[in-house]
Amino acid sequence: MPVESIFHRLEALLPKVQKPIQYVGGELNSTVKDWDSADVRWALMYPDAYEVGLPNQGVAILYEILNELPGTLAERTYAVWPDLEALMRAEGVPQFTVDAHRPVRAFDVLGLSFSTELGYTNMLTALDLAGIPLLAVDRGEDDPIVLAGGHAAFNPEPIADFLDAAVLGDGEQISIAISEVIREWKAEGRPGGRDELLMRLAESGGVYVPKFYDVEYHDDGRIKRVAPNRADVPWRVHKHTVMDLDEWPYPKKPLVPLAETVHERFSVEIFRGCTRGCRFCQAGMITRPVRERSITTIGAMVENGIKESGFNEVGLLSLSSADHSEIADVAKGLADRYEGTNTSLSLPSTRVDAFNIDLANEFSRNGRRSGLTFAPEGGSERMRKVINKMVTEEDLIRTVTTAYSQGWRQVKLYFMCGLPTETDEDVLGIADLAKKVIKAGREATGSRDIRCTVSIGGFVPKPHTPFQWAGQTDAETVDRRLKELRDALRNDREYGRAIGYRYHDGKPSIVEGLLSRGDRRVGAVIRAVWEDGGRFDGWSEHFSYERWMAAAEQAGVDVSWYTTREREENEVLPWDHLDAGLDREWLWQDWQEAVSGSEVEDCRWTPCYDCGVCPTMGTEIQIGPTGKKLLPLTVV
Repeated sequence: MPVESIFHRLEALLPKVQKPIQYVGGELNSTVKDWDSADVRWALMYPDAYEVGLPNQGVAILYEILNELPGTLAERTYAVWPDLEALMRAEGVPQFTVDAHRPVRAFDVLGLSFSTELGYTNMLTALDLAGIPLLAVDRGEDDPIVLAGGHAAFNPEPIADFLDAAVLGDGEQISIAISEVIREWKAEGRPGGRDELLMRLAESGGVYVPKFYDVEYHDDGRIKRVAPNRADVPWRVHKHTVMDLDEWPYPKKPLVPLAETVHERFSVEIFRGCTRGCRFCQAGMITRPVRERSITTIGAMVENGIKESGFNEVGLLSLSSADHSEIADVAKGLADRYEGTNTSLSLPSTRVDAFNIDLANEFSRNGRRSGLTFAPEGGSERMRKVINKMVTEEDLIRTVTTAYSQGWRQVKLYFMCGLPTETDEDVLGIADLAKKVIKAGREATGSRDIRCTVSIGGFVPKPHTPFQWAGQTDAETVDRRLKELRDALRNDREYGRAIGYRYHDGKPSIVEGLLSRGDRRVGAVIRAVWEDGGRFDGWSEHFSYERWMAAAEQAGVDVSWYTTREREENEVLPWDHLDAGLDREWLWQDWQEAVSGSEVEDCRWTPCYDCGVCPTMGTEIQIGPTGKKLLPLTVV
């Protein structure tokens, strides 16, 4: 039976809310398929507002791939703002998709992509509005499979009670495989019910089903072991890795938003993975090995994306885009192709030691010279060795001096506060570095019209990194250091006015740390926060540290035990049964080397240092050069 649109019920509510345009759908390149012609139906959710969720690459890619499959449809749903939530509850309007405004509960799968743990309360809102029981154990045959993916899914234990399943790693191939399992199970008449479907998904080792694993604890609260409770369920669940990115040139038809979003551009992922070895960076660790898109595929994706979307900015994305082995040819080829048009190119992620002025000039050839952004991360040379961010002060000064002398006037520098072994002096070193940047810029240009913005975030130790054992710096220490740094910048008469200062206080980082390294007992905290009105915790105006601390106390959870406590080598960590490919002994050794200030080279250009990914995952590093050139199009 077709599932009817609930838009006629929703429409009456829209004049009463802010930004009603975000709920109406109908974007260029959106897809609405016939309900009855599909036998597998996905509702894909980025658990944040439309303006944040629509540009998300992960959801956009799966949306296209699934809709290309015969007999499969995918629609999108986003978190609704509290004003609409209240009206939906009052009028009995359920959580809906923006494509055809179908109720989310009618779908086979609700797939959530978590890039940050602070979206967990929004997931509970969506489940509740949809009429799906919050706890997986309470769901019946007519409820969707609630499936998590994204970076935060590499430790889904804090939300294990709310999830039916989780997927680690790249979603392109496994989403198709999951669709086939569901299709077969439904065609056979749903034998064994929901439990049988989850068993079929879990048996392969490619889908994690929390209910099939039991957690035992020591008397002191540490985990004793995590073990399967079914015979055919594997002890470890492995991540998925797409090895040939050229085979998956998505998105082919990028969604064009109706409302303003955080990224107004067409984005092309030019490579996936990173082997720089920054010890704080979960993304770099869990996405290994490096796999590059070829220069010709990048060119074809840019050409097609502009044609299909009308965007006039193209972002070349990766964890460190200037590290692509053919980035100079990519930049020149695209700059040649689009010179004289209104199409501009951007490189959002650039390392100081991979940047060169020729590259920057290619990307600004069409006249757009926005500020340059670099991320030294640590304020002192010692700190940068601890985190394996091999950028010297000389590197940074030389790079920004060149940029200023070539016409740039604004540089943004990103740092973190609260890193392992950090001292007050390390943080105050950020002020010294920023002043040296301004001084060098003034000397290079002979002008005082030079700006530098210092932006600082609180450090959160993440699973599957060498810092997963580290004690997190408490919020009071982080806030004190940030205040001292602010004073050091503001009180400098010579340079203070030329330096902007943006920072996030330490309290949200503590909550993120609790959710990042938590186990199943933290689920009670998340639910208590949500029941107390917690929504959109990633937004400073909605976040309440006091609410989280009160909920933790109510649930009997010691926040400091999960955050500021340092772990021992042999402690069983909540995510040890989830395999990102990294060798645990190598991670521990790298943690010891961090404390001693030893650096590790990038294994793309040096011999393998045995992190474990390539042999464990049956993969290998894939880089160019291909030797090909990107020819200009005959007609632009």
